[in-house]
Amino acid sequence: MPNPASSTPVLEITDGTLISARGHWQVQALTQPGALRAIQASLENLGRNQALRWDLSQIAALDHIGAQLLWNAWGKARPPQLTLAPQHQDFFQRLAAAGALALPPKPPRRRLFQVIYAMWGVMFDHLSGFIALLGQLVLDFGRMLQVPQRAPWKEISANIYHVGYQALGITALVGFLIGVVLSFLSAQQLHTFGGDIYLVNILGMSIIRELGPLLAAILVAGRSGSAITAQLGVMRVTEELDAMLVMGLPHGFRLILPRVLALLIAMPLLVIWTDAIALLGGMVAAQLQLGLSPTYFLQQLPGAVPLPNYLIGLGKGAVFGGLIGMVACHFGLRIEPNTESLGHGTTTSVVSAITIVILADAVFAIIFSGVGF
Repeated sequence: MPNPASSTPVLEITDGTLISARGHWQVQALTQPGALRAIQASLENLGRNQALRWDLSQIAALDHIGAQLLWNAWGKARPPQLTLAPQHQDFFQRLAAAGALALPPKPPRRRLFQVIYAMWGVMFDHLSGFIALLGQLVLDFGRMLQVPQRAPWKEISANIYHVGYQALGITALVGFLIGVVLSFLSAQQLHTFGGDIYLVNILGMSIIRELGPLLAAILVAGRSGSAITAQLGVMRVTEELDAMLVMGLPHGFRLILPRVLALLIAMPLLVIWTDAIALLGGMVAAQLQLGLSPTYFLQQLPGAVPLPNYLIGLGKGAVFGGLIGMVACHFGLRIEPNTESLGHGTTTSVVSAITIVILADAVFAIIFSGVGF
């Protein structure tokens, strides 16, 4: 068994000018209780004295930690009088070649107009890319109409299943709860003024014309939009998109067109489903809060909500679906082949899709402000 005392790092002073080092100058020995503190105290007093002679030839074992400890005590420079064992020369040569670590320079302060210019540049880049994607989508749709037997019908059907059928559960749950909450709050105010019978008008107009399409679009943007962006991003990371180009398979016709068409078809159907479930929740709350029977509710609903409002809601669903699909595909194709870009791109896609849906809803409200009342 080795003697623990012989492995302890030791510094000895001979004749006042010769510093001899013995023992094991390795991390295992330096971390022994009290060893590192004693060595650091000795080196602090001796390290930068250029008149001293250093004899490290008696060191039994040395690693980079021990060499770095001596190098820091010498002021990151080799002392003029130094004796080393041949097997330890490489440690100090590497430390000398590495030089001093320098922090990267502080980036210059950006002025306000530079920040605005950079933001406009990013926005213009995304806008131009989005317009190019829209043009390519129109060309691919025309190609599909010309040669329908070569259209990606299986992909379209699969995407309708994923973005439509599999979203029925979450849209039904959220729609029902929104209907209950809206009916409960409206009933309290209407009952105060004796206007209980107008609850059908409020629920019908707000759900069918506004809340139903908007709620379904937000849920689909968060659920299916993020999934589409992540799918395309993973295909970029795994180089499947590059492989498709090598095989002559265009991205737009096989990846973008099926997803956008699926959302165009599925979103109006989801709007109908969400409207029905939300009205059902409002009907239940009206029965419990005001005692309005479901029969009365269903009889008054057609007269309270004119047909143009229903058509506007379906039109919103189709437009929202197309916008969500295009935004999701746009950000999915711009993802870089790394995991950080994948997460950032997916988050940006969802936020952008929801923002664009709300802006489109505001445009619908302005354009059709005098329709359906």
